[in-house]
Amino acid sequence: MNVMDTNFFKKYIDMADDGDRMGWHERNGGNFTYWIKQEEIESIRDELSKEGKWMPIGTCVKDLAKEYFLISGTGKYFHNMKKDSMHTVGIIEIDEKGEQYRICWGLLDGGKPTSEMPTHLMNLEVRKNMTNSEERVIYHAHCPNLIALTFLLPLKDEVFTRELWEMMTECPVIFPEGVGVVKWMVPGGKDIAVATSKKMENYRAVIWAHHGLFCSGIDFDSTFGLMHTIEKSAEIYIKVHSVQTKKAQSITPDDFRQLAKEFHVTLDERFLYEK
Repeated sequence: MNVMDTNFFKKYIDMADDGDRMGWHERNGGNFTYWIKQEEIESIRDELSKEGKWMPIGTCVKDLAKEYFLISGTGKYFHNMKKDSMHTVGIIEIDEKGEQYRICWGLLDGGKPTSEMPTHLMNLEVRKNMTNSEERVIYHAHCPNLIALTFLLPLKDEVFTRELWEMMTECPVIFPEGVGVVKWMVPGGKDIAVATSKKMENYRAVIWAHHGLFCSGIDFDSTFGLMHTIEKSAEIYIKVHSVQTKKAQSITPDDFRQLAKEFHVTLDERFLYEK
């Protein structure tokens, strides 16, 4: 089967296009990786080249050895993915040690995977072990309201989680584990990859201060939905505090506990502090 005719590829491109239309991917901003299932690889095996040169990942992801990933290219624009997929995205294979990758499909004319590849792969390795291989999507976007919030709030998991939860009743149901926050660091290297993957041990969503958001999920819809929810909550915060500096009322810790009981979710008491 042709790669571009597969269901997973079409859903990947549709989600990238949705994010672009949301305004989350200015120029070449953002990146996107899908861990391809074994049966999906078998369906496109004849399309995959073994001639690509092995290149260092920049980190070791031994638990992802010999796996394949659909990944966006560095310097590529999300709004070109639908009309020029072969140049903007590619499929990579990880070697048997989890230290190198090679391009098996796409990223034509010298294209390379996103510079955030170490972060994506380390996050996927963590989420694989945390979810028994269920989570397969890592999505990074530059959500403007959430970025704005990183200039206004203390860069603490507890503060961001609580404020985002308070903005919209559904939030603690959609991400009951909360969100993680990584202070500003130079993107694209191993240090920020390590810091992010450490947060991914507890959260499906990790904020990069003054930069954007990383989300992990079991499929494209749930991952996009998680990011959309967090960004919308941040937008509500910005709107409320643009009108006045202090909320007249909000959801209380006991309200959250009642919500958790009714919706059968567990909320960490760290986030239910009295203000």
